[in-house]
Formats: sequence, structure tokens, C-alpha cells
Amino acid sequence: MSCKEKQEKVQEEKVDMIKDSEPLFKISLAQWSLHREIETGKIDPFDFPKVAKELGFDAVEWVDQLFEKEIDSMGFQTVIEKWKEESEKHNVKNVLIMVDRAGDLSHSNLEVRNEAVEQHKKYVDAAAYLGCHAIRVNTFGTFDPDEWVKTTYDGLKKLSQYAATKNISVLPENHGWYSSDPRLLIPVLDSINMTNCGTLADFGNWCIRRTQDENWGDCAEEYPDKYEGFERLMTKALAVSAKAYEFDENGNETTLDFNRFLRLVADAGYKDYVSVEYENETLDERKGILATKQLLINFANNYKN
Repeated sequence: MSCKEKQEKVQEEKVDMIKDSEPLFKISLAQWSLHREIETGKIDPFDFPKVAKELGFDAVEWVDQLFEKEIDSMGFQTVIEKWKEESEKHNVKNVLIMVDRAGDLSHSNLEVRNEAVEQHKKYVDAAAYLGCHAIRVNTFGTFDPDEWVKTTYDGLKKLSQYAATKNISVLPENHGWYSSDPRLLIPVLDSINMTNCGTLADFGNWCIRRTQDENWGDCAEEYPDKYEGFERLMTKALAVSAKAYEFDENGNETTLDFNRFLRLVADAGYKDYVSVEYENETLDERKGILATKQLLINFANNYKN
């Protein structure tokens, strides 16, 4: 082998090492994981970046409903500026905003739906200001599936067209009712056919019908196969939420097949942020966050194509 050939072989090996060292995905922290500490006043909601950093995260996902009082008293823009200040102070990246206080993008009344689109635009602007790539939105709407498809298309399309001008993505989450039914949601997104309109695919939230015609409450029917449903959501996923509820003594999630979900994430070729979202009361929130994060790290370390 010539000297030149040896140099080329060494270079190829270095490239392979770089490829092998690339993370399977990045990890962020969803603020909802700390909602009990925030709602009980244990921590200031603006301290989210500080707490995230202490827990070993360098990226965060904000939840606007946890700032209801602050937005009402301080004003929306002041709150957003404070988010930016705190995230920069603690050197964490802002990934996205979970929006719950801007109206219903799937509402059956056109005037109400258009107002929701307008209210969401300020969150699009805020996301761009913060350096986020997306906002997560809700698409509850009517309890009639045929009407829901039409209204959801309209609301998401209008908002996504505006968001495209700001380089921000609009991501409906499987968050209950028909938003949790990929058989309905994915065709809507296919029809919209915009690269900045995708899904936030969540491991949980598979109730497609409640006992009462209300957004929340007891579940009457779940999507028949959440893993198959999640695989469908991953075809449009621009964000992923790794939700966890219960752990055994070995640190394994006991209510769902966590690794199966993560395998679907990896097999979809998704390499962006997967957010930690612990949601239960059996563990201290911070312990639940770290337990969930460890499952993500373990899978990434052991993943084989």
C-alpha cells in the first residue's frame, strides 16, 4: 500500500468514527414535566432553564399554560423576553413552545377558528424570536369526524402559511379525540402538503373518544394500536415527546414498551430532539425526569440498526 493510499484509508476511518459518534437523537426537557412544582409554587416557572441545566439538559420546550398568571399580569411579550433572558443566562437552547392558550384551530365556527389562527401567530413570532423551530398546537374542534377533517385542514393550513414566512413549523400533537387518531390526522397533513406542518408524536395520549363530549375527562375508547398509530405519526414527525408514567425497581417503564417506541423513532430516521415528559405523581418530578432521560440514553447507547 502506497503512502497516499494509507493516508486515504486513515481519513476514511476518521470519517467512519465521526459517523459512529453522532448521537442517535438529541434530548430536551418538556416543561410540563415540572408542572406540579410550578403549580404548587415550589419553583418559579421562569426558573425552568436553570432547573433543566441542573438536571443535565441543554435544550428546553416551554408550556404557555404554566405562565397564565404571568402573561395576564406582565403581558405576553414581557414573558417571552424573560424566557429568552433566562435561556441565554443558563446556556440552553429553546426548541419549541407548547401552545394551549390561543384558541382552537379546529373550531367548527369559522370566525372563532380564524381568531385562533390570529392568536397563534404571536406564538409563531415568539418562537422565531427565541430561536425555536416550532410551536405545538392543539386541534380539538368538533366531535364529528368529517367536520373535524375540514376545519382542521383550514386552521392548520392558514397558520402554517404564516409560519412558513418565519421559518417556524406548526405541529399538532396527538392530544386527545381525533388529534389522537392518525387515520384522520395524517391525511389532513398530507392534504396540506407543507414541509413546516408535521406532527409532534407523543408516546401517550391515545384516547380518541371521551365518555362526554368534552376535551378532557374519562376515556371511552382508545386508538386500537398505539404503536401502529405512533409509527404513522412518525411519517410526519418534526418533534417527539417521550412520555413516561411508571417505573419498576430496575428503572424500566411499566405502562408501555418504551424501547419499542424509541425503535420506531430510530427506524423513521428521526435524529432531532426527543423531549423528556414525565407525567405522574408516584415519583418526585425530578426523579421521574432523570429516570425517563436514562431510558433514552440507554436505548441510544444500545441501539443497533
